[in-house]
Amino acid sequence: MDCIFCKIIKGDIPSGKVYENEKVYAFKDINPQAPVHILVVPKLHIDSCDMISAENSSYVSAIFEAIPAIAKEAGLSEGYRVITNCGAHGCQSVKHLHFHILGGKQLSEKMD
Repeated sequence: MDCIFCKIIKGDIPSGKVYENEKVYAFKDINPQAPVHILVVPKLHIDSCDMISAENSSYVSAIFEAIPAIAKEAGLSEGYRVITNCGAHGCQSVKHLHFHILGGKQLSEKMD
């Protein structure tokens, strides 16, 4: 598999790791859209939201259990946004399910 996030998880590509457990890996986005921009990915390769199933949903649950701890460690006490993109029209750039944590400033209400 030639997935960049799988390579990051394995340590083949360096990253700014901020969190890791048995199911979740989180690292700083290399092209941040906010002062704090962290990507949170399952260690199991799941292409997108469309591929979440009963067999792999524990990885997604683990991500959402980890997000508050990641946000707290990043100093996001005033709030943050969690986003995922799915498919071409959703602008999913990497075919590995991932969630963006954005914060560190007042974010715009606009989402376009």
